[in-house]
Formats: sequence, structure tokens, C-alpha cells
Amino acid sequence: MDISIVIPLYNEDESLPELVTWIERVMTDNHFTYEIIMVDDGSKDQSWQFIEEQSGKNSNIRGIKFRRNYGKSAALHCGFQAAQGEVVITMDADMQDSPDEIPELYRMIMEEDYDMISGWKKKRYDPLSKTLPTKLFNATARKFSGIKLHDFNCGLKAYKNKVVKNIEVYGEMHRYIPILAKQAGFTRIGEKIVQHRARKYGVTKFGGLNRFINGVLDLLSITFITRFAKKPMHLFGAIGTLLFVIGFCAAGWIGIDKLICLSRGIPARLVTSNPYFYISLVSMILGTQLFLAGFVAELVSRSATDRNVYLIEKEI
Repeated sequence: MDISIVIPLYNEDESLPELVTWIERVMTDNHFTYEIIMVDDGSKDQSWQFIEEQSGKNSNIRGIKFRRNYGKSAALHCGFQAAQGEVVITMDADMQDSPDEIPELYRMIMEEDYDMISGWKKKRYDPLSKTLPTKLFNATARKFSGIKLHDFNCGLKAYKNKVVKNIEVYGEMHRYIPILAKQAGFTRIGEKIVQHRARKYGVTKFGGLNRFINGVLDLLSITFITRFAKKPMHLFGAIGTLLFVIGFCAAGWIGIDKLICLSRGIPARLVTSNPYFYISLVSMILGTQLFLAGFVAELVSRSATDRNVYLIEKEI
């Protein structure tokens, strides 16, 4: 199979008929063998009924229905697990991504040997309340990750099949798939300017400021996870040891100062009247706690179970 198209969706029954027709036309015109995997993330409208109807007419259409809303990352994870095509392409269901971009994305993966191509909506039709937080988010992500992409969160992306099979997308990590791919060893990450279309049906499911705040928090989380998930003791142990050494040295300095005063016949101050006493005490306590936290984190990381467990109500 040439292409698997994974479409996560939530209450998008108005746009799905036009989107599916458009994709089918592009696939037919370019003679691709393909599948469309639509993952219904607990929709309350008629989205799943449409998927069932279309799958009966077109054997290339597959569907996964969650029992409740889990989020875009969960939908992508399950879609990736089901994908069979050599190239896996993701796009949003709101028709702001153009299926006409698919042939060129496929060519870049197959002929230019990219592991992943991320879309860049250079010209956007979103309100300022959405575009400004997006620009701040992308600038922060570039700084932290070192990946020179203009639009990390663009829904239109293309991957080699082996990429999606070897990354774990969970929580809200769909924003950071390029970073997950890089950490997994897939470093040939490219970018393509793609068309951004104004939303034709429904309303956006994501808020502007909330999107930026959550994005930054997730970025800090993924930075920590990718560096220390398998070796948390390296972080907690290092910081804990440093604090303990600082506290121990401060306590040692207090003891030496007291001995010097006694040897010279100078009345020594009470230990508790010395500010270094409290610095040393707090540092050693914090250092010990962080060191123990490192041991606990090691135990947790070694016994962690799969995070991607979702209740699937129906599957086509």
C-alpha cells in the first residue's frame, strides 16, 4: 500500500463528506493504493454514522471509534498503530488542510528520503488570538529542540511508516511529534509550505492562550522525558548530591570556625545564631530528599506500564 491517511476527528460531520470526496479524487487521479483511517474521538454528532456508511461503499475507508473523548494524541496513536501504507499522512478533519498537497508530500518522502515532512502554513486565515500564541509556541519549541521548523503543530504531516511505528504519542504530545521522531533517531526532518484554508464548517476546538500555555508546559515535560525518562537518577541524584555537598561544606565551615574561636579563647557564637547553619541544614535535607526521589523515579520508570490504553467502542 502506498499511503495511509490518518484523520483524527471530533464533531466534524459537516466537513467529512466533502473531505472524503476530495481525498478519493486525489488518490484516484494519482493512481495511489491507499487507506483512509478516520479516528472518531468520542464525537457527539453524526460523524461515526457517516464513517460506517462510507466504509460500506469504499473498502479503502477504515474507522476507529473511541468510547469517549481522549484527545488528538490518542487518536493519532491508534491511527498510527493501524496504518499499513509505506507513507503515513496525517491531516485534520476541518478541511483547513488541502488533500492536494498529498502527492508532493509522498514524493518528498519516497524520492528525497526524508523520514518526516512537516507542513508549514505560512499564510494563515486564523484570528490573531490564535496565530500570535502559535508563533510564540513555535519559537519556544525551536529554541528548546534545535529543530528548525516554522510550524510544529501543523496537522498536515507525512512520515515513513517505520517512524510512526517507533514513536509513542500520548497526552498532548501531538504538538511535538518532530521532537519525538528526532529523539527516536529519525533526524531527516523536512518542511513544506502548504495551503491553509479558512474553516468552512463548525468551530475550532482549541483556544489561543490556553493552547500556548499548555504547549509550553508540554514542551518542558517532553524535554525532561526525552532526556531523563530512562535515567531519572541522573537528574535527581546530581542535583541532590550537589545540594548535600553545599550543605555539608557549610556545616563543616561552621565547625571549623567554632574550633578556631575556641583555640584563640574567643567566645564562639551559638551555632543556631549563624545563618550558615540554616543554609547547611536546608541544603542537606533537600539534597537527601532529591536523592531519594531519584531512587523512587528509577523504580517507577522500570515498572511503568503502557500509557496508551484507550476504550475503543467500534472498529471497522
